Amino acid sequence: MKESAYSPQQSRRKFISSLGCLTIGFSLTGTRWAEATPSPSALALPGSLTIEDRIDAWLEVLADGRVRVFTGKMELGQGIRTAIAQVAAEELELDLTQVEVHLAETGRTPNEGYTAGSGSMEHSAMAVRHAAAAARQQLLGLAAQHWNTRPEQLNLSAGQVRKTGTNQVLSFAQLLNGKQLEGEVKPSVKLKPKSEYRYVGKAIPRTDIERMTRGESVYVQDIRLPGMVHARVVRPPAYRARLEAFDEKNFKVPGLLKTVINGSFVAVVTEQEYQAVQAQQRAREHARWSQPQPLLPSGQDLEAYIITLPTRSQNVKSQGTVSPLDQPDARTLRASYYKPYQMHGSIGPSCAVALYEGNTLHVWTHTQGVYPLRDALAKMLNMDPDKVHLKGVPGSGCYGHNGADDVAADAALVAVAYPGKPVRMQWMREDEHAWEPYGSAMRMEAEARMDNTGRISHWRYALWSDSHSSRPGGNPGNLLAARYLEKPFNPPGSGYAGGAFRNSEPYYAIPNYQIDVHTFEGPLRVSALRSLGAYGNVFAIESFMDELSVKAQKDPLDFRIMHSTDERAIAVMQKLKEMVRPVKTGPNEGIGVAFSRYKNTATYCAVAAKVAVDKATGQVKLQQLWGVIDAGEVINLDGVINQTEGGMVQSASWTLKEEVLFDQQHVSSRDWTSYPIFRYSDVPIVEVAVIPRPHEEPLGAGEAAQGPTAAAVVNAIYRASGKRIRHLPVRAEEVAG
Repeated sequence: MKESAYSPQQSRRKFISSLGCLTIGFSLTGTRWAEATPSPSALALPGSLTIEDRIDAWLEVLADGRVRVFTGKMELGQGIRTAIAQVAAEELELDLTQVEVHLAETGRTPNEGYTAGSGSMEHSAMAVRHAAAAARQQLLGLAAQHWNTRPEQLNLSAGQVRKTGTNQVLSFAQLLNGKQLEGEVKPSVKLKPKSEYRYVGKAIPRTDIERMTRGESVYVQDIRLPGMVHARVVRPPAYRARLEAFDEKNFKVPGLLKTVINGSFVAVVTEQEYQAVQAQQRAREHARWSQPQPLLPSGQDLEAYIITLPTRSQNVKSQGTVSPLDQPDARTLRASYYKPYQMHGSIGPSCAVALYEGNTLHVWTHTQGVYPLRDALAKMLNMDPDKVHLKGVPGSGCYGHNGADDVAADAALVAVAYPGKPVRMQWMREDEHAWEPYGSAMRMEAEARMDNTGRISHWRYALWSDSHSSRPGGNPGNLLAARYLEKPFNPPGSGYAGGAFRNSEPYYAIPNYQIDVHTFEGPLRVSALRSLGAYGNVFAIESFMDELSVKAQKDPLDFRIMHSTDERAIAVMQKLKEMVRPVKTGPNEGIGVAFSRYKNTATYCAVAAKVAVDKATGQVKLQQLWGVIDAGEVINLDGVINQTEGGMVQSASWTLKEEVLFDQQHVSSRDWTSYPIFRYSDVPIVEVAVIPRPHEEPLGAGEAAQGPTAAAVVNAIYRASGKRIRHLPVRAEEVAG
């Protein structure tokens, strides 16, 4: 499986040509992603085929007989290149080495919006599967015409069509004779029988991992081009500070090529990278900023503070009546939970490369949505979107909306101000920590009443949260730099409110319930962090379910199963029960469990955690995690396991360590000391079991484990220490004693 990649040795002209030119006969500018309603016939098509249903939008046959597959999704570390290559190779009977996967690029790949919500397998991979199946039918039809025979007398193998019982073969390239496959993918296209799969469902290793371990050029941070210059942005000392003056006359540093000043946006351009670092530091001494009044609630109880903010309230879902909860008795339980602001904490700070040449802006970026970002950049720069070309290049994974879009905007602004040279804009660690959009703080309140048999009869749940997505979406007001320009773009206000109440409805059979959400605009900049509100909601619900199981004097997994009617949900919990049954716990050790179905419509996941607690110090050692996942049809078994393992470890780090801190002016968590994350010594043993469902629809696995892992960890702490942890991150003083 060959991967599209750039070569640092290429000339700039070849580099732009190889990544930006159209090599197939169609244009995707102005595609239907955001504005069009699918036709009735398209409604039966799976995934992103409802956006783009032409075969040649998804794949092309190369002159050497290989097939290039196009996806509008980005590689974020989830292994999408490998999984998409698997489905294409499967339907076209190719070897994996004969499939090249081309990642998101404006004007070249389908406009699939954002790579988010664990939707790549459901949307992009399924579109590629059906497009490849349609391509197979067309290739067989062309060969049947050539030999004057029936398609049933032909078979495909390794990029060739063979006439059965003869030595007659034609390569895909020979059949097409310089043309490309045409036509639409029909809902009736016949897929390869699952019983004949060679690749799908198998653990196919990712070839990019080897390149990473060898230190080869993989990421956008690795791009080096002839004539490249280096840039840094000088940020204000506070969110709302504005530039009053910059002493450009006395600002002199070695290698300085240009100081870009546009309103309160200040950037420096130098010949060498370290010169840019020095220039950024010196420029701070020459800039004078306004001193806004303290805006952040430093020193206050943040949990208490956020529920005092103005809110927009709505009832998400209700059934029956919850009035008995207004007269609590011995069968009633109430509890409140809290999660703080958390950051993506990408190990590699955000980076982009931009070149403004010939009235066209080229940007190489690790954004999760090349088309939405293109539209936002075009509006910010007052350019024709057709003159803005974005090429997706993998960056350090973040699983959510980190600084990738912002650094691309920084690079674009500088490139337009300093045309003709590739501009490499690299954020520093403090830039990434202090200016990225965070996952929102949340408060959750739960109440429940049980009947005499220990079943939950009434449930009431309320949550307070900021938005969980403020991606650009074509709006430059969501780009950091655009807010500081001479003619600034203001933030559009509340973002995606639905992310706040994701998984707020318990996935259990409860006859009477009420779920309310209160959304506010908080003090810090926020956007999408892996699983959005599901992490906080599942943490609260599954912690509360554990408390209810204790009150009902029932085994925690049995208690959940007795409230479940979905056989697949029961299956993952039963499997988890089998995995942890033989595990022994010693003094001050405990095992906690939790379950959820992501979005209540997608992947099923059950998690168990084993911890050891030092009661004298309150220190918690996470010893082991177990996970069981049902993601429907598995495309790449290794990928599903890796996604689940990574999600569990990341969630455990959030739960035990992570919290964004700030003073009255700005974020103070600016390094790995003030914002600690799991180190290698903190990572537990992790075991994941996958329940394959080859005849079900594939479901994304990337965001299923976050919520249940958090609850499993704190439930384990309760069983080890007798202390209930309802506020995150876990603090030693709450565990000790």
